[in-house]
Amino acid sequence: MMRTNLCGELTQADIGRTVTVAGWVNRRREHGEHLAFVDLRDHSGIVQCVVDNTVDVRSEYVITVTGTVSQRPEGTVNENLATGQIEITEAEVTVLSTAEPPPFPLDERADDVDEMVRLRHRYLDLRRPRMQRNLRIRSQVNAAIRAAMVDQGFVEVETPMLMPTTPEGAREFIVPSRQRPGTFFALPQSPQLYKQLLMVGGLDRYFQIARCLRDEDLRADRQYEFMQLDLEMSFVEVDDVLSAVEVSVLDAAEAVTGVRPDPIPRMSWLEAMNRFGTDKPDLRFDMELVELTDVFAATEFKAFASAGSIKGINAIAAAADWGRNKLDGLTDTAKSFGAKGMVWLKVADDGSFESPVAKFLSETEQQELGKRLEANPGDLLLLIADEWHTTCEVLGELRNRMGRPPVSEGPFRYVWIVDFPLFVGVDAATGRPKAGHHAFCHPRPEDIDKLESDPMSVRAWAYDLVLNGWELGSGSIRIHDPELQQRVFTLLGIGPEEAESRFGFFLNPFKYGAPPHGGFAYGLERLAAILAGEENIREVIAFPKPQSGLDPMTGAPTEVEQSQLHELGLRVLPPPVD
Repeated sequence: MMRTNLCGELTQADIGRTVTVAGWVNRRREHGEHLAFVDLRDHSGIVQCVVDNTVDVRSEYVITVTGTVSQRPEGTVNENLATGQIEITEAEVTVLSTAEPPPFPLDERADDVDEMVRLRHRYLDLRRPRMQRNLRIRSQVNAAIRAAMVDQGFVEVETPMLMPTTPEGAREFIVPSRQRPGTFFALPQSPQLYKQLLMVGGLDRYFQIARCLRDEDLRADRQYEFMQLDLEMSFVEVDDVLSAVEVSVLDAAEAVTGVRPDPIPRMSWLEAMNRFGTDKPDLRFDMELVELTDVFAATEFKAFASAGSIKGINAIAAAADWGRNKLDGLTDTAKSFGAKGMVWLKVADDGSFESPVAKFLSETEQQELGKRLEANPGDLLLLIADEWHTTCEVLGELRNRMGRPPVSEGPFRYVWIVDFPLFVGVDAATGRPKAGHHAFCHPRPEDIDKLESDPMSVRAWAYDLVLNGWELGSGSIRIHDPELQQRVFTLLGIGPEEAESRFGFFLNPFKYGAPPHGGFAYGLERLAAILAGEENIREVIAFPKPQSGLDPMTGAPTEVEQSQLHELGLRVLPPPVD
């Protein structure tokens, strides 16, 4: 070994020992005529080394230092450094690699550096303590999850990366076949098809830390390629799946934080929408939606009289910070979310309402409104009147915009969202319902009789896991009965012949005896990012893509040689003319 110890692990217990450490020069400082201090850094931390002033080492040189661990002289202890009580003296330095000055500082100052610069030199960015910490948190998450699944009797199976294209879901990355020109594989959006076939194959409990790829626009919680904990279980109901997932998630959180979160509460989709205006609620703050439709049942205010649903939120003590121009801007924001408009009311010191619409509301309506929203002087009340779904979603967006804390603040608040609608909305072209999660979700048994008579009221055995307002993942109990599956297909406008052509390779195996089964998948980057206190999953990925999708470090995607295209039977079209 080139070293006996890591830089950050040395303590006063090592005083008197001769040690060898290795790493990068974090900083060099002159100390008198004959000595210099070199702060040496590796992934574990920094240690101060006292070296001969003639030693030529500079920032980011790679060196080894051999010397004696000594107590720092009185008055020179660095309480901000884990190794601040000691230093390495009588040091001998060996330069292993020289280095040019880095293009940005490799400490917390790099947080202010343009992200494209950091990603172009990601190999340097990774040396920073923040990135070292984040990637090690992600490693802890992976290790804890894998151990939790094995302990629960799951079998790890790798599924193919080259698979057929599927007509459902997100946009795929496709791979041309050299041996069969004109045909294509797809890279997996998820192992969904294969993991269900593993249940038909009798594996019983499957898991995989799976790489998935989706050709979607990038954002804070989405990359082209990502990793997810993917699982499937046979002979189970909803409680069994949720329990298995919960063990893995809580084990991962405990591995990172040292504290095991409380059992995860459950909330129906309907309750989540009514209380928080979203199916991924952030439970770290209040400002819940309040039902007001009945308050204005006999109102003479026209904007409320014709609305199917009226709800409000109390942006507590916000009125002092919101002038008319800012409130008009907030109204425009509400419209951009889909609302026809927004009503705002400030609560004055005497409890009365200051608002352009206050004169249109009766005294009884104002009193009940104040009571329902627990209004106090200084509060700002925001009301939306529209159809139910729009009212909920717009207020949910406003709630997050006005009250949501940064992901790094507050406790970790998990919640299961269950009982999603089997269908969401109606296709304008066909008049048929559209599938919620996907076409293979099992309806709740007590709702199956309503499939044809009242499909929009049918609930699915589907569930999402949410943490601090981020959807970690989703899953469902699957339809394993071919007859029930065709009933759902028929409602979606998929007849038997079309079902055979589109899904036959997947559904035909079910004719040979498919067990009841269900599964789940959640994004490891999303979980690791929240546990690390990061707002963007790029910060827990070693080599991510920026929002543009162009890798600034490698230049990918790039053009390929014409000979490669010829071998694949492909030609590249010229760019479209504007």
